[in-house]
Amino acid sequence: MLRHALIRLRIHAASILASVPCCCALCGRAGRAVLCSACQARYLASPAVRCAQCAIVLPAGAGAILCGSCLRRPPSFDAAVVVSDYAAPLDQLVLALKFGGQLAMAPLFGQLLADALRRLPRHDWPDLLAPVPLGHRRLAERGFNQALEIARPLARSLRLPLAPRLLARQRETAPQSLLTPAERRSNLRRAFCLPQAGLEQVRGRHVGVVDDVLTTGATLEEIAATLKRCGAVRVTCLAFARTGRR
Repeated sequence: MLRHALIRLRIHAASILASVPCCCALCGRAGRAVLCSACQARYLASPAVRCAQCAIVLPAGAGAILCGSCLRRPPSFDAAVVVSDYAAPLDQLVLALKFGGQLAMAPLFGQLLADALRRLPRHDWPDLLAPVPLGHRRLAERGFNQALEIARPLARSLRLPLAPRLLARQRETAPQSLLTPAERRSNLRRAFCLPQAGLEQVRGRHVGVVDDVLTTGATLEEIAATLKRCGAVRVTCLAFARTGRR
């Protein structure tokens, strides 16, 4: 109980800090925004052309909707929406949230993701949102789930239902960042499940799965496969950043 109370207090404190004058997280310019308008214009004004399924950047003038990898071996998820590449300097914002406890980044990521989703037709939006869950040990170490903190403002902005406990990890896994792509897939096999209460929520529905970074897609691949085994008809991945192909 004490740990949960501390987590709630930390989140509340971050929301207060996000509402008072601060400095831009990238350039240090004073203001009320976590990311100033000048930095947004510099780093986010021209969205890249991406594969509609995995969100990898497509070559300029390719004229394609899907990348070669998704054409050869389609992933279990149907679409992916991201804000930017996981590259300097925006990668520092992700690190500040995930490992620095800078929870004020989460509303920024949620709003930017909402803006990206609004560029799609309304019928391509998910019916509900669910964050990628952390294992109990990782959650205790970090004190919060960054995917859930991003999903909350995203759901509010789009007025979509949020199911924070839709997915659960049924076993602890090694950190994905330490593994090769092949090891990542093995590491996550059957790592996720839906509690009984979640089955009715996904059957026949389009589920949006929220995370901070889409890397190899192994985590979202396993989650999407799990959701579809439980009756979901479509799964869209929603992440702030996308790494290059590994």
